[in-house]
Amino acid sequence: MKKIVKNLGFWILVAMVAGIAVGAVAGESAKMFAPLGTLFIQLIKMLVVPLVAISIISGAASLGGSRSAGKIGVVSISYIMLTTVISIIIAIIAGLIFKPGAGLSAESVGLINSASSTAEQSASTPGFWDTIIGMIPANPIQAFAEGNILQIIVFGLFLGFGIAAIESSKREKVVRGLNYILEALIWCIGKVMLVAPIGVFGLMAEATGTFGFAVLLKIANLLWVDLLAVFVMGLVVYPLTIALLSRVSIKDFFREMIRPQIIAFSTASSMATLPVTMAACDKMGISKQTSGFVAPLGATINMTGNAIYYTLVALFFAQFYGIELSMAQYIAIAITASLGSIGQAGVPGPTLMVVAVLVSAGIPIEGLPLLYALDRVFDMIRTVLNITGDAACAAVTDRFAEE
Repeated sequence: MKKIVKNLGFWILVAMVAGIAVGAVAGESAKMFAPLGTLFIQLIKMLVVPLVAISIISGAASLGGSRSAGKIGVVSISYIMLTTVISIIIAIIAGLIFKPGAGLSAESVGLINSASSTAEQSASTPGFWDTIIGMIPANPIQAFAEGNILQIIVFGLFLGFGIAAIESSKREKVVRGLNYILEALIWCIGKVMLVAPIGVFGLMAEATGTFGFAVLLKIANLLWVDLLAVFVMGLVVYPLTIALLSRVSIKDFFREMIRPQIIAFSTASSMATLPVTMAACDKMGISKQTSGFVAPLGATINMTGNAIYYTLVALFFAQFYGIELSMAQYIAIAITASLGSIGQAGVPGPTLMVVAVLVSAGIPIEGLPLLYALDRVFDMIRTVLNITGDAACAAVTDRFAEE
C-alpha cells in the first residue's frame, strides 16, 4: 500500500478519475479549473527546448564515437535507423487508414481558435524543398528562442557529431558536461511531474465538463491502433529481417525472447531488461562481442515503439482538432519522431518528446494530458517492441559482422 501511495502514476490516475467526476457534475462551470492545466502545460513547454537540444547533442556525440566499433557499429546503427523509418511509415499508414482521432468537430472540442489558426498555418506551409532548407537554422540562437524543434535537432546533430570528431580525451569531458546538464533537466522534469496530478485534474475536469465522455473514448481508439502498428512491426517487419538477413531461425528467436518481453512489459524499461535480452541473444547463438555492443546500444537508441507512439499521437491530435496536415508537416512529424525517439535515451517521461513532435508540426498540445492515464500501458507496449528490435538488430548484425 505504501508503494502505491508513493507512486506518481497512481495519483495521476486518481486525479483523472476525480477530474472526470467533477467535470461531469459541474458541466460548463468546470472551466474554472482550466488554469491548473494551463500552468502544467506551460511548465512542460519550458523544458522541451533545452531537453531536446541537450539530449540530441549528447546522443549524437556518443553515437558518433561508435565508429571505432567498425563494421558492428555501422551495421547496427544502419539497421536501427532503417527500422525506425519503417516503423514511422507504418504508424502514418495506420493513422491515416483508421483515423483514431477523427469524429469530433473543432466546435465540440472547444478549441476553435487553436484549430483554425493552425489550419491557416497549414494552408501557407512551404513545400518539400522549402521545408528541407528551412530545417537548417541561419541563426541557431533564434531557433532556440522561437522553439523551432526541427532546426534545433539539425543543429544539435551537427554539433554532436562535431564533438564526436574531436580527440577522445576532450570529447569525454564535453559529453560528461552535457550529461550533467541532462541530469539537472531530469531533476527539473521530476519536480514538474509532481504537479502532474493537479494539472491532469484541471484538464480532465475542463474537458469532461465541456464536451463530455466522447473525447475519453477516443483514447481507446488510439490504444488499439498503436497495438496494431506494434504488432505489424514486431510480427512482420522484424521477423522478415531476421529470416532474410540473419542466421537465427524465427522460431528460436521468439522462443528465447518470451522471457525478456514479459520483463519488458512489466518493468516498461529497456535498460532493466538489458541483462535478460543479452542472455537471450547468447542462447540464440549470437556472439557475445556482437550482443555486448548492440544490446546496450539498442537499449539506448533503438526506440521503434516510441517512434510509432509519437507519430500516432501527432496524427491523433491533428485529426482530433480537425487539422489537415500538409506534406511538409508529415515530413516534420517523421523527422522529429525519428530523431526524438533516438534522443529519448535516459530521459524519463516520454510525453516530453511527444511535445516536440507536436510542436514541430504546429499541432496544439493542450489535449496531451488526456493520454497520461494510459501512459503506463502505452509505455509497456512500446518497451516490448523496443527490446524485440534490440535482439533482432543483434541477430542481423552478427551475421554481417562475421562476413
